[in-house]
Amino acid sequence: MQTEIRIVIADDHPIFRRGLRNLIESDPKLKIVGEAEDGESALEHIRTFRPQVAVLDVAMPARDGFEVIRAVREEGLATAVIFLTMHQDERFFNAALDRGAKGYVLKDSAVNDILASIKAVAAGQNFISPALSTYLLNRNARSAFLVAQKPSLNTLTDSERRVLQLIAANKTSREIAGELHVSIRTVEKHRANICQKLELRGSHALLNFALDHKSELS
Repeated sequence: MQTEIRIVIADDHPIFRRGLRNLIESDPKLKIVGEAEDGESALEHIRTFRPQVAVLDVAMPARDGFEVIRAVREEGLATAVIFLTMHQDERFFNAALDRGAKGYVLKDSAVNDILASIKAVAAGQNFISPALSTYLLNRNARSAFLVAQKPSLNTLTDSERRVLQLIAANKTSREIAGELHVSIRTVEKHRANICQKLELRGSHALLNFALDHKSELS
């Protein structure tokens, strides 16, 4: 038998909060264990009741939603946070997800989305209001772009990868030159090119990188 989902809600508008409580408690599997009108009280409720889910407004007195979720993460509390907000702004959306929010629901669509969002994040999933799908696509596209731009082993030539593999085996430049039948100067040039491509700096950075990625070089 599925256990009930315990929830803390926080919003500084009592009328909206009452409506939110009524909406959530219309589902018998959902139970509100704490209700707050400011961020400080919300955090205390989370600490005390350890709910599976906290539904927070972004803009609240005492502590805003971002401050609350930061405290939740720093204290290692297992509560999943959903931001229920009027802010249909991509900056707020990205800031919420960057801070670890599992859900972002617009108040305009709360009637349709809030129950599904609570059940989703309680099950370890994420939930974003469908109206914000473009923001999510933009975010994913930016992440993919950054990954593509990040220096990686794929930027190295076959010769450079072989040199890096031998560095990972703790070979000196002289030993590498002998094994590859090239001059020490050529090995040093490869080492310099690898450092430049992978943006490695410092006397041991190349060796450390090679050791960290040894399994990828074999």
